[in-house]
Formats: sequence, C-alpha cells, structure tokens
Amino acid sequence: MASCCNSLSLEGLLSSAFRSSKRSSNAISIPSSFSHLNTHGFPLKNNFFSVPHSRSFTIKASSSSSSTTIVEPEGIKITSVPTKPIEGQKTGTSGLRKKVKVFMEENYLSNWIQSLFNSLPPEDYKNGVLVLGGDGRYFNREASQIIIKIAAGNGVGKILVGRDGILSTPAVSAVIRKRKANGGFIMSASHNPGGPEYDWGIKFNYNSGQPAPESITDKIYGNTLSISEIKVAEIPDIDLSCTGVTKYGNFTVEVIDSVSDYLELMESVFDFQLIKKLLTRRDFRFAFDAMHAVTGAYAKPIFVDKLGACADSISNGVPLEDFGHGHPDPNLTYAKDLVNTMYSENGPDFGAASDGDGDRNMVLGKKFFVTPSDSVAIIAANAQEAIPYFQGGPKGLARSMPTSGALDRVAEKLGLTFFEVPTGWKFFGNLMDAGKLSICGEESFGTGSDHIREKDGIWAVLAWLSIIAYRNKDKKPGEKLVSVSDVVKQHWATYGRNFFSRYDYEECASEGANKMIEYLRDLASKSKAGEKYGNYVLQFADDFSYTDPVDGSVASKQGVRFVFTDGSRIIFRLSGTGSAGATVRVYIEQFEPDASKHDLDAQVALKPLIDLALSVSKLKDFTGREKPTVIT
Repeated sequence: MASCCNSLSLEGLLSSAFRSSKRSSNAISIPSSFSHLNTHGFPLKNNFFSVPHSRSFTIKASSSSSSTTIVEPEGIKITSVPTKPIEGQKTGTSGLRKKVKVFMEENYLSNWIQSLFNSLPPEDYKNGVLVLGGDGRYFNREASQIIIKIAAGNGVGKILVGRDGILSTPAVSAVIRKRKANGGFIMSASHNPGGPEYDWGIKFNYNSGQPAPESITDKIYGNTLSISEIKVAEIPDIDLSCTGVTKYGNFTVEVIDSVSDYLELMESVFDFQLIKKLLTRRDFRFAFDAMHAVTGAYAKPIFVDKLGACADSISNGVPLEDFGHGHPDPNLTYAKDLVNTMYSENGPDFGAASDGDGDRNMVLGKKFFVTPSDSVAIIAANAQEAIPYFQGGPKGLARSMPTSGALDRVAEKLGLTFFEVPTGWKFFGNLMDAGKLSICGEESFGTGSDHIREKDGIWAVLAWLSIIAYRNKDKKPGEKLVSVSDVVKQHWATYGRNFFSRYDYEECASEGANKMIEYLRDLASKSKAGEKYGNYVLQFADDFSYTDPVDGSVASKQGVRFVFTDGSRIIFRLSGTGSAGATVRVYIEQFEPDASKHDLDAQVALKPLIDLALSVSKLKDFTGREKPTVIT
C-alpha cells in the first residue's frame, strides 16, 4: 500500500482503525475519515472548505444473514453485504436527489451505487477508470468513501477523485473526456440547499462525459427494486486532502487537482489574453459571486491568478458544506447580494454568479439582467468572431423546449441546424456526439457547448467576457466601453426581443400539482386551432414529446404547451430537480419585433399572458398557492 501524503504512522493508524472497526456479526463498518488529520493526528488546514469533526457511516447487512467474503483478489478482501430493496430510488432529470437524512438511512446510497454497477455492462467498468467528485456539500465526504469502496468491490481498476472530493459538474465531464475514463460519479443536488436538514444527490456520467441516458437510469431503478447484496472492498478510508496515488493491490485511487484539467480546457477554448486585457483595464470592474459553492475553488485560479481580476472581485469564494446557509441558485431571488451590488449607483460593469455544482450561471451588466434565454442566443450570435473555439462557426444550435425562441432566430439568420429538446442536458449530449450541435442552453440558467457534455457556468461567464472584450479590444483609455446592456440591446434590434419569464411554485403538494398537469393535458388534447384565449388565438396545444434524431428514443409528457398565432407561448411542467414535494414551473413568452417597445419591463409586457396562464391552469385552485416562490 502506498499513499500520497500519509507517513507509515498514519497508514498504521488507518489500518488499525479499520481492523478494530470490523464487526464479527452482520455489519461491515466504514471507519471515520482521517482526511482531516496530518501525520501527527492534528487538523490539517483544508484547501477549499473548513472540515468539521469526523463523522462515521456504515454499510450494514439488512437481514439475519451475515456478510461473507466472496473473493480476495490481489491485496483486497471483497465482502458481500446482504441488503434489501428500498423504495423511491428512481432518478429524475439530473440523478437521484433526496434529503440528506434519507441518503444517510441504512444502505440507501450503497443500494443505489451497487444497482448502478449491476446495470452497466461489465466492460464499462471492470478494470476501468472512473471519476469521482462533487460540490463540497454536507455528506460528500462520507459518500466519497462509500463509493470508492463499492467501486473497488465491483472490480473497478482506478478512481480519479478531486482533492477534498471537490470537482464541479463541468470539471467531472472535462476530466472524463481528457483522461478517457469510463465514466464518473457527481455528488451534488445542484442548486438545491445543502446541510444536515437539506438536500443531497448523486448521478452518473458516461464515457463522453454526458449524463447517463434513460436506458441506464431505468435499469438502475429496476435493480434497486431487486437488489440483494452490496459488494464492498475492505480498505481504509482514503485521505483526500492532497494529490497523489494510493494503491491497494490492483485497485488505485488517484487524488487529482480539482482545477488543472478544467483550466487547461478553458485556455484552449478562449483567448485568455484578450479577456485579461479587459479585466485589467482600470475602467472596467468585474464581480463574481461563487455563492459559497463549488466554483469558489475555481474562481481565484481562473479569474484572479490567470486573468488578472482583482482578488476582491470574488465574493463568497470559499465552498462550504451548507453554502453559508444560502440557496446556491444563481437567480434574481437567491443571488440578491450580487443583484444589489450590480444595481447600486456605483456598481461593477459586469457581474456573474454560479450555482452549487458549477453548471449554471447568471450574467448581469450594470443595472441590467440578461435572461438565460437571451444569453445563449447572444453567445451563439457572437461566438465565431469572439471565441477561438468557434472560429470555423458553430455546427448547430439547440435549446430546451421551455426556453424562449430567441435562439431559433439566431439559427435561422446564420443558416444553422436547430433542435428543440426536452429539459435535461442528456438530450444535448447525443446531438453533440453525433457532430450536430455546438452551442445550447436552457432557460434554467444553464448554458454550454460541445467542449464538454454538461452545462458549464464558468464557460458561460468566460464566453460573455470574451464578447465584451472583443467589442472593446480597440477602445483606448477614456473612451466609452461597449457595455453588457449595449450588446443585448443591439441583439434585440437585429433579431427582435423575446420577452420571457418563469414562475416557480416550489414544494407544492404533489397530489394537487399532478392533478393540475393532468387537467392541462386533457384541456390541450381537446383544444383546436383558432380558439380564442382572451386576446390570443390558439395555433396549437399539446404535451411536448421528442424523438431523438440520433438514437430514435422517445421522450413523452415533457410539458404542456399552448402556442398562439403571434408566437406567444405559455408552458406548464413539473420539475424533476427538487427533493421534496413538487415544483410547478410556468413559462410565459411573447415575441416583440418593435424596437420601441424593447425597453419595457418583462413583467409589464407579459402581464396579459401571465394572467391568462394562471386562469387557464386554475393553479390557485389546484395548489392553493397565491404567489410564486421565484420569478425569473
């Protein structure tokens, strides 16, 4: 056994602790993590976040049968731990998300991880390489050790894990692709709150870095209903506090730097010198709010160390297990500190925030908010001239169905292939792998490209900085700079404006929310073109379904749409990203070609459609909700 930073004394401590924790009856105890200790047993200063006292966790046999040794390959004892199926382990659009306390129930996480291995072809992991990382939220440290032990128990050859378990979701995708790994685990509930009383999540990405398709997640769920054993390697917890290699027989864990592979990729996509020229100008001020989430580990190395931004331009830059008691969702409600800064009298010129796991973004100018729907359209319209990666032009563009049609107009003007897909990044992945798609986005603050197979918050911020830097590259000191609002308003003048808003009603009673959607499906099925809805004339109404042009798979019941003859739309769907109850999302959109009306407030411009949406859906009657939780 070799370790990156443990002396023999710590190795002995780990081995002794493991031996003493083994039980002779029906449990295999996973010992407490020693990653917070140095070789003398004193606390180490953690690189990214403050590590609280060590917490223990166990994989227990769920029957009267005792654990049995099933194989002893080179240097490792593999044990079969009896278990029983657990209800409610069906994955949503972005993996399995529940309250932390649920995941900490007996074998809840272990069952799902073993069910994943039971669902994959053996050639997809046997003696292969898997990546492991997460957003630093509460329970990630314990989960890391569980996943490593079960991976080793199932014959995985090597695990690449981010230091301290930290890897953003886009970084996991980047590492999978660069290191040619077989896949990877992402420990995150994305933008959901963290901490002992809040949320945790897990998902699996495949070998091109994309989220596992439904064909796999359906198998995982099926296996959770019949699982009977968990295969566990009896190895000590791995010290994740510094980079290096630890080996146990033919199983290897390599702790890698959380930032370096991702940073290397960003440098190949963007012109860092062009962006640095902008960020070091005395007449340009930049602000980035990491929301005490995973991008805090990336912000300083990228924006400050590489691109020359001032250190004080990064706020909430230390990842914390509970995100500083905040809600790490970069929108106008939850990133209010950044919004207040950007709308202050002497606010910065450019502001951005990212979410819990680093795949979402919000972009603001001085007293100006860029909607995610506009953001992806503007990036696509400017990509070829401003971003080296796209110098040959984008291959194609795509958006999720609820996202506004602003991107459609860019695709039409540029003569690019365009796709409308269901919500969920996995639908973009197939198109990218087939060479059909370069730039895509979702109205839920997710934007990305085919540089990886996930949405990417920092990529989106760098794309916007590239556009602003390109527009100002010849500006001399003292000359008025082209601002974020200038770029957006010029875009509207060229393409027209798609007024857009989303109303979120979080943690509604599931029964009422489901009844509302069923009511709307029935209404849509009976509706006919030409019917009047207030002042709007119906073009069509349906429940959106999608046939993948690459593999032919069909996704149905993806959202109820009412589309009107003037291009206006109202859409209703239930979100799959929450951990409790149901989140009802209502999307409202209206196209406005008249530039004289482009400066209207979106809520004012959309009020007739908003009132229509609430009336048609009978939302208050079904859910009892008077007001949305979040408006974007």
